[in-house]
Amino acid sequence: MVGTGATGMVVEVEGADGERARARAGVAELGTNEPVPWGSYYRIGSDTKTFVSVVALQLVDEGRISLSDTVEDWLPGVVAGEGNDGSRITVENLLRQTSGLANYTDVIFGEPGALTPERYQENRFVSTSPEEAVAVAMTEPPGWLPDAEDPAGETRWAYSNTNYVLAGMIIEEATGHRWEQEVHDRIIEPLGLAHTLSPGTSPYVPQPTAHAYLQFPGHEELTDTTLSVDAGADGALISTPADRNTFLRALMDGTLLSEERLADMRRTVPAPDFGEDAEYGLGLVKAPRCGEDGPELWFHGGTSFGTISEGAVTEDGSAAASAAVFTLRFDDTEGQEAQDEATLELIDNALCGTGR
Repeated sequence: MVGTGATGMVVEVEGADGERARARAGVAELGTNEPVPWGSYYRIGSDTKTFVSVVALQLVDEGRISLSDTVEDWLPGVVAGEGNDGSRITVENLLRQTSGLANYTDVIFGEPGALTPERYQENRFVSTSPEEAVAVAMTEPPGWLPDAEDPAGETRWAYSNTNYVLAGMIIEEATGHRWEQEVHDRIIEPLGLAHTLSPGTSPYVPQPTAHAYLQFPGHEELTDTTLSVDAGADGALISTPADRNTFLRALMDGTLLSEERLADMRRTVPAPDFGEDAEYGLGLVKAPRCGEDGPELWFHGGTSFGTISEGAVTEDGSAAASAAVFTLRFDDTEGQEAQDEATLELIDNALCGTGR
């Protein structure tokens, strides 16, 4: 992975009976010889979505929300304009990414000059509220509207961070608490995830960690993007490889969800953005990465400014692997693709049995 251009990475694997292995490569900061610390904290980006989906599904089991509830039921008038219609979008559509809603981050970063080192420096301490994020998405028409007669049967899929911002807002309406508190009370504390947290509006990652680096479009050099206010319910959490593995295993072995809700989460639609034959469920992806004879892997993945979170878990929760890579390159497409392929190969070797 470091040979492809990553500045540093760390990975941990946890198997049956608590068997563990770990590896690291590269440096914690360019210009030094300091290794990436074991147990590094890192922004897990969109891996946050799986946590949020678990909370929503627990609320379904408690009868406090329903997967068939519409956005309009919970957030009247929030999804409207430019052809958007919250009465046609259910909680299930949000969690499965079948709503058709525009991705607010595409709108923001699609603006000329949005991705530059100078713009990053100006905005690294600036946070965006959920309401502001959704309002940005509402300036664009939807890709489609789910079938009014059968929105749950929608199979058209497109990745949109807007979906999970709205899911977080619905969780808050249903519970009276911020989505972060529900994640903490229902997942972090019960599982003893002492190194998983939401930073709120803080741009800092706890120590130990490594510096994050981003290659902005049109720039050859890497920019240190360690300081950055990140997203909300679509990608705010910070964790460590060990905590990530604990969470993934507890999810798939039934510790966190009832059998019925876990079956809901595993009901999928094609999601080609995640690779060949990949399918997206409720905040979770599956793909036949281990071949016909290997275990089926479930995962998500996340990207923040300069940090990439990758991991996977076997279907029965018997083993999980999680990696943090502290480099993201927009212009070096070939190098970034090679880095991503090396990361996935690392995870697959750990879980598919080919590298043991």
